[in-house]
Amino acid sequence: MTETPKPVALINIVGLTADMLDERMPRLRSFANSACSTRPLAPVLPAVTCSVQSSMLTGTLPEKHGIVGNGWYERDQAEIRFWKQSNHLVQGEKVWETARHRAPSLTVANCFWWYAMHASTDITITPRPMYPADGRKIPDIYTTPPSLRDELQSKLGRFPLFNFWGPTASIASSRWIADSAGFVHDRYAPDLLMVYLPHLDYDLQRHGPDHPASVRAMTEIDQVAGDLIDKLHSAGRHIVIVSEYGIKPVTDAVYPNRVLRETGLLQVREELGRDVLDPGGSGAFAVADHQLAHIYVQDTSRMEEITGILKAIDGVASVLDETARREAGLDHPRSGDLILLADEDRWFTWDYWLDEDRAPDFARTVDIHRKPGYDPRELFFASGWRGSKPRLIMKLLAKKLGQRMLMDAISLDTRQVGGSHGLIGSGSDGIIIRQGDDDLPEQIPCTAVHDIVLEAIFRA
Repeated sequence: MTETPKPVALINIVGLTADMLDERMPRLRSFANSACSTRPLAPVLPAVTCSVQSSMLTGTLPEKHGIVGNGWYERDQAEIRFWKQSNHLVQGEKVWETARHRAPSLTVANCFWWYAMHASTDITITPRPMYPADGRKIPDIYTTPPSLRDELQSKLGRFPLFNFWGPTASIASSRWIADSAGFVHDRYAPDLLMVYLPHLDYDLQRHGPDHPASVRAMTEIDQVAGDLIDKLHSAGRHIVIVSEYGIKPVTDAVYPNRVLRETGLLQVREELGRDVLDPGGSGAFAVADHQLAHIYVQDTSRMEEITGILKAIDGVASVLDETARREAGLDHPRSGDLILLADEDRWFTWDYWLDEDRAPDFARTVDIHRKPGYDPRELFFASGWRGSKPRLIMKLLAKKLGQRMLMDAISLDTRQVGGSHGLIGSGSDGIIIRQGDDDLPEQIPCTAVHDIVLEAIFRA
């Protein structure tokens, strides 16, 4: 028998934790205190965006849905790729697909949750820059239906891509996303409206959770999220707020690739006087992703030796072998043969060069797809002339005149990063706030979001 779905909003405020719901975030605190249930939401390992979001939406661990991080090594292509966008990569049934078994006509809008492209949703909005052959990166979005792309950008202005990530990341991108979600709500009235608001992530990683700039970020996202929640709630939508993880203060990075290179396991190719990783030719290398790193071992005869080398690295808390990987819910072909977990106050960098002058040219740029690992230093301009405003203006003018120009303005200093995430356990929990005074467990796994959303859609 076909059921009638009720309107739901699933709002992801990344980095939000229960201890922030005080005078710094009065509107979210007020909403949480008004007939809502609030609980810590435990992430999966790794506690990173793509893995946690996929676990929320499928109700399964990475060993099932296959999203073992924000990126991984494609063994058959011998290439490392981060921040892919096709929903076909997420294995298993998503929550809206499960709901359609009971309500085939259910409509769904995804406003910036990851792996949005080519999903079985009705409405999609996701970042999709244009990369002309002249080297420019032009802010843009991908939408379903395609006409929504021009409609949104004519109403709201071009999507502020350079405020979505990089050293100029700011509240502007989350405000644009919230406004686009409001537009979709008004125009299409989808049964399930999913919204991703990333602003807290920026300054919590830049400065750490206790820095004054992070407090300002809390106030800013409280205003933007509060406006959206008021609009949707007053229209009769049931609100579910989630956060993927908590962010902890860190002191410095860990360099597994440099250690593997010094032992002769990691190989590089010289290109124009710079070092470029050769993953297919390496006996072992690390794909760094916040506080977790996948180690892909091609010379398996040296597995025991490699494990010993990795365990001895300062800042490595543990090395997960095949058995431990299975126990952690990460036993998937995309996972590394070994997995490193960092000390709580450290994070993994992808750096493999032994001389800074040999770093690849893209190391000092914002290039989330070319780098063989996640790089939080992309949130910082380099000090001195390299990251100065006059130099950047000169380069931008040259680009506008049609010249190819390397935007090498990013710092390589690992010590400036103030916060990170990726581990599970103490301090890693996000939060879930849902309407209703339910008798919930003291802590909820993020995989339970799947069923919580279903329950909200089909509530009495």
